[in-house]
Amino acid sequence: MKTPQQEFLESTIQLFRYYKSQGEKALEQIPDEKLFWQFNEDCNSAATIVKHLSGNMLSRWTGFLTSDGEKPWRDREGEFRNDFKSRTEIMKAWKIGWDTLFDALDHCTEDDFNKQVYIRNQSHCLIEAVNRQLAHYSSHIGQLIYLAKMLHTGAWRSLSIPKGESESFNKEKFAQPKNDVKFSDEFIKRDNK
Repeated sequence: MKTPQQEFLESTIQLFRYYKSQGEKALEQIPDEKLFWQFNEDCNSAATIVKHLSGNMLSRWTGFLTSDGEKPWRDREGEFRNDFKSRTEIMKAWKIGWDTLFDALDHCTEDDFNKQVYIRNQSHCLIEAVNRQLAHYSSHIGQLIYLAKMLHTGAWRSLSIPKGESESFNKEKFAQPKNDVKFSDEFIKRDNK
């Protein structure tokens, strides 16, 4: 039987993987030339959102349990300069950020739940620190999805239940026996077909 700490880590890692997958599927639907589009100077492009996410992830998850989450080497203001040049550069930053996050979480143990995590000298228990980042990243993934819906060309490939298909989706789900399949697993697997 899993402990509540193990359940929390597994569930959280799965949710992070789900949001990573959602972000990637949104980015895939944005044409290369539109990755850098900004509505105005106060808005971020998809490229800038990725740059900020990656910078935040590197800072927060490097030395997650041993050093403050706001690293002295982080250039947060620079994360909002729309200066990436290509999809390759964007996706490289995306991968580095997520790899850092997953590496940190993969090394967490039950003993770590008793440790304090600091962000800008403010104390967080491990659950609070992880949930803070999960909420932060999911909000930015939502921004990426919204931008992708505006900027894509051709037919939009839905990242959840497509419009007009709720009834058939629910009918199919309720025709199956109760199960332990996580919703995030289901959407990740469906989208990887």
